[in-house]
Amino acid sequence: MLLIGLKALLGLLVGTLVGMTGLGGGVLLMPLLIFGLGVPPLTAVGSDAVVNFVTKLGAGSLHARQRTVHWRLVGSLALGSVPGAILGVTLLGHLRALYGSRINHLLMIWIGALLIVIPIFLLLQKQISEGADAAPDERTKFLFGSALIGLIAGFLVGMTSVGSGSVIMMLLLLFYRFRPAVLVGTDIVHAVVLTGVTSLMHWRLGTVDPVLVGSLLLGSIPGGLLGTRLGARVPSGWLKRVLCLLLLAAGVRMLWAG
Repeated sequence: MLLIGLKALLGLLVGTLVGMTGLGGGVLLMPLLIFGLGVPPLTAVGSDAVVNFVTKLGAGSLHARQRTVHWRLVGSLALGSVPGAILGVTLLGHLRALYGSRINHLLMIWIGALLIVIPIFLLLQKQISEGADAAPDERTKFLFGSALIGLIAGFLVGMTSVGSGSVIMMLLLLFYRFRPAVLVGTDIVHAVVLTGVTSLMHWRLGTVDPVLVGSLLLGSIPGGLLGTRLGARVPSGWLKRVLCLLLLAAGVRMLWAG
């Protein structure tokens, strides 16, 4: 019972961060599962994907009701992320048969480095613009660019369960001008689609621990709802700083873990 309570508290912490910022699920939970609870990497990847999916269902519905979701961007991201996730999980299954789980450590190091470099770059820039949609004559560029972001993130999520929040959020902050609250809501709703596909494929691959998933969800579901409500009350400037600091902390943690 003590171990179940610890896992539930861990889920509560991560779920709150996911609800507030759109990141935290894969980036923070995966390393904690592997090095904090001793969960085998492949099991951590599959179980983390399922936890992220269920947790973000509630948070995503709240963002939709709060009108902080850019639905066209969600669709454009999913156009690339769904095939990317399928490719990532398929390749992971192939690499598991050939080399075991060593590929997970290489990807964690790579993503960790990105999570350090990009937030530092963001912190040196001017405050995020309050601009909104791309202009009508840029719609093709918008569709292609966001689909490419989705493809990259989807592949990483399929391989490591990392990227549904952190990687997409980084790239959206760099290349698009939306209010931070809209970026967070859009990122979370898209992550529901992405992690849903990834979870199904990992379940078929046999890399999901149902008991571990259930324990984490005891905390992550209420945490996600709490974090979403708190996030709506955080000023835009502070939200940007929180996003960057969380990304930096996650990058250091992942490099250390790798």
